[in-house]
Amino acid sequence: MNKDLTVGKPETVLWSFCLPLFGSIVFQQLYNIADSLVAGKFIGENALAAVGNSYEITLIFIAFAFGCNMGCSVVVSQLYGAKEYGRMKTAVTTACIFSGALCCMLMVIGILGCGPLLRLIRTPEEVFADSTLYLDIYVWGLPFVFFYNISTGIFSALGDSKTPFCFLAASSTSNIAVDILFVKAFHMGVAGVAWATFLCQGISCALALLSIWARLRKMPIQGTPPVFDKGLLQRIIAIAVPSILQQSFISVGNIMIQGVINGFGSSVMAGYSAAVKLNNMVTTSFTTIGNGISNFTAQNLGAGKYGRIREGFRAGLRMVWCLCVPFCVLYIVFGRHLLLLFMEKDSAAALVTGRQFLWILSPFYFAVSAKLAADGILRGVSAMGKFMTATFTDLILRVVLAFVLSGWTNSPIGIWCAWPIGWTISMGLSVFFYRKKCEELSAKSPSV
Repeated sequence: MNKDLTVGKPETVLWSFCLPLFGSIVFQQLYNIADSLVAGKFIGENALAAVGNSYEITLIFIAFAFGCNMGCSVVVSQLYGAKEYGRMKTAVTTACIFSGALCCMLMVIGILGCGPLLRLIRTPEEVFADSTLYLDIYVWGLPFVFFYNISTGIFSALGDSKTPFCFLAASSTSNIAVDILFVKAFHMGVAGVAWATFLCQGISCALALLSIWARLRKMPIQGTPPVFDKGLLQRIIAIAVPSILQQSFISVGNIMIQGVINGFGSSVMAGYSAAVKLNNMVTTSFTTIGNGISNFTAQNLGAGKYGRIREGFRAGLRMVWCLCVPFCVLYIVFGRHLLLLFMEKDSAAALVTGRQFLWILSPFYFAVSAKLAADGILRGVSAMGKFMTATFTDLILRVVLAFVLSGWTNSPIGIWCAWPIGWTISMGLSVFFYRKKCEELSAKSPSV
């Protein structure tokens, strides 16, 4: 069901819109968590390390899909808020054409380049073959990743966060069952984990595309809109490219950090693999709520309701901070029990690594969530230069400090400490840029 985000109390509107988005990302993360859980429990520690090692590379591909999602979502939101339904449909088809071409290029790069990249990050020999196998299968499923992300971006732009939640809930729970079936019953090893994800993502992608097609056909327009528009493509790229750069540079940074982690051995790799899945569930949840704030901002920008943008940020900040409290308590108090979902009790070194990671990072979720809420506003108003500045500050600090502090302490603890420093400084930048942008919008409409 389409929803106009330009009317109603901003806090109520955002809560009703963002909660299904939060649920969706929890189920989305279940894909990766299920892969690691099944690999660690039913195959072994090396399989868990291989899936975790491969995961950092898959995030590069996801970064491109996410960028296409945001480019399409923000432009479609602005056109939907302005009631320009014909151009909105053209924006959708233009985004699909652009995303399809980009996906084909990445598949070629992935098929040829994943092996050398695994060597570059010093992947240990005992996990190299499984890492390569997992990535080879993953790359063939990239069209599902791209077009599913485009579909969810369109749903969000139309104010519908419930439909993608239903798709993800069904497909991710199915993925867990198929993971176990392929690994336990068919003895397919890491390949079974990868093929299960491929199959379930393919089905959810097909259903999402069919639903979007049916939704768009009901939109009232005059005549037949063009399939492609160069001007709209430029608007999409203006949002997509900075988002792609943001996510891909973060992924490249994480791969560089993974290379430092790999130098400490497979036990540390396994512990990090389990803990970073738990951490990513939280930070990705914040990112998704930030995306919801972007859609809220973009619709209100298109409608000229600038005053609601500031109210939306305040409501979004309260929302993410409400999520921080239970996650902090859960990871600090019950982190060991959560990590044991991925590994056996005799993986002592891996368990210590995972607990240290969660203890150091989780208190700083308040900082990173505030940054991502402010980033949501910056994306929604197309202030991508400021958005990229804050993001790259975080990335550069985390990568540089991971190398410096790990060498200084001669311990992976130095790597974990780099995260909070980068989050805190970049949070200050994002909030500063958000306030400056709101002042600019207020000047355009002083009466609002």
